[in-house]
Amino acid sequence: MDALKNGWFSELSVLWAGQSLSLQVEKVLHQEKSKYQDVLILQTKSYGRVLVLDGVIQCTERDEFSYQEMIAFLPLASHPNPKKVLIIGGGDGGVAREVAKYPTVESIVQCEIDDRVIELSKKYLPFMASGFDSPKLTLHVGDGFEFMGKHQNEFDVIITDSSDPIGPAESLFQENYYRLVAAALRPGGILCSQGENMWYHAEIIRSMIGFCEGIFSTVNYAYTSIPTYPGGQIGFLLCSKDKNTVFEKPLRTFSDEELEKMNMRYYSSPIHSAAFILPRFAHKSIKACEKK
Repeated sequence: MDALKNGWFSELSVLWAGQSLSLQVEKVLHQEKSKYQDVLILQTKSYGRVLVLDGVIQCTERDEFSYQEMIAFLPLASHPNPKKVLIIGGGDGGVAREVAKYPTVESIVQCEIDDRVIELSKKYLPFMASGFDSPKLTLHVGDGFEFMGKHQNEFDVIITDSSDPIGPAESLFQENYYRLVAAALRPGGILCSQGENMWYHAEIIRSMIGFCEGIFSTVNYAYTSIPTYPGGQIGFLLCSKDKNTVFEKPLRTFSDEELEKMNMRYYSSPIHSAAFILPRFAHKSIKACEKK
């Protein structure tokens, strides 16, 4: 509760030292320390309900859709026929909600280590936790490393919806995790992972791109706009086992009518392509290049 003072929540982290984002709080809905992390759920004045883990904002009612839609549809629309999807993390249910919309997806397996995040999201964040209601979803509460070790060559797409590389999510940014992912993917399979922020985390992103280029045939980096994440944006690391994958050109495009039917508020086919166009400073410092 040190981040809560005088009716305001302030997000402080060594990953964006010297600055903070503050939200005016109307009510603390829930606070507890789970087996893995501090969990805080707030009702805020401008962003609705907010989930905070270990002092860091994970999602808000007002802007969560930009992240959830992009981390789901960027890899799905880049695969020729995604049928079976694995989600690592994503305990709020938002990614599952979006993946379940994709027309060709038949089966979703989700592996989340913290059951308290799942249960509290169902209670306080139903606008995202509706993803858990999909008949396509099988939920596994446990360690993602252990799960993937037992499920090799099984998934068309794997999505890593993790918090920042501090605490329980730190291992999801390391090389051995990506090797496990590659083994769990079918031939031509695609991974999309939360890829941190181009303004603050160029060194982390460069490191991930570097070892991923030694594991996957095609690697690229995209980003989305989201006001309550540091710097107003978050990136995605996309990797494919198919050397012919061109992430910037979605294999499936959607009409406005289809997007409306799926209640898509951020993602579109033009936004998909545009997400890979980086500012010059970011392109020079972190942009993944196709292997020669």
